[in-house]
Amino acid sequence: MIELRHVSKSFRKKDVLIDAVRDIDVTIAPKEVVAVIGPSGCGKSTLLNMIAGLYAPTSGAIIYKGARVADVNTDVSYMTQKDNLLPWRTVRDNIAFPLELAGVGKSERLDRADRVIKHVGLDGFEHRHPHELSGGMRKRACLARMMLYGAETALLDEPFAALDAQLKLAMHDLLLRLATEAGQTVVLVTHDLMEAVTLADRVLVCTRRPAMVALEQRIDLERPRDVLNVRFTNAFKEHYDALWERLRVEYQEERV
Repeated sequence: MIELRHVSKSFRKKDVLIDAVRDIDVTIAPKEVVAVIGPSGCGKSTLLNMIAGLYAPTSGAIIYKGARVADVNTDVSYMTQKDNLLPWRTVRDNIAFPLELAGVGKSERLDRADRVIKHVGLDGFEHRHPHELSGGMRKRACLARMMLYGAETALLDEPFAALDAQLKLAMHDLLLRLATEAGQTVVLVTHDLMEAVTLADRVLVCTRRPAMVALEQRIDLERPRDVLNVRFTNAFKEHYDALWERLRVEYQEERV
């Protein structure tokens, strides 16, 4: 589905050239869930932005379904840490917004939005505005909007970082269920190692900036995955410990 072929990215800040990503070579299969983890500011979000076609790589190539990404990649959906709901629109109108941009008629787009709203458990709140919702409800609205867009790939950049532990579990369960039902490929950037192991088929550990892949580990935990109880298994602990052994090197170096 996605190939990053020896991708590097640099930015110029005043007279200083900053290397954000260096020589990342990764292939992501259809329907795979891949988590990218590493120190803050190491360049993880830059990777997502390049897959989405928002940034062009300085060198190397991003290949999506066999074609080079040279412009905004409309075949992917993108969920950021901020919910980005339009405050003047209701939940229903926010969720239907991608269909409106695509020129779908009002009756059809609202009917389709209503079906998704029920699917994510927001029925009864469709006429509320974002400021009337809890944090978890806003995240559900964002997932519903992403689901309605119907992209084959979902890019998620720290989408649940601001939620408490209990809400995170609920959102993890919902994300995995929706992605499985839609047959989506998922690329998730996170600072939370527990989240990465819980959700992913594969975890990429990045070095501090510039981001390079320091470790690539397949997570061989059964699916469908019980997001609560899987954390108490020996297999989960083994994956977590192995990833942390490499990840903590980057944090130790960061403090030096």
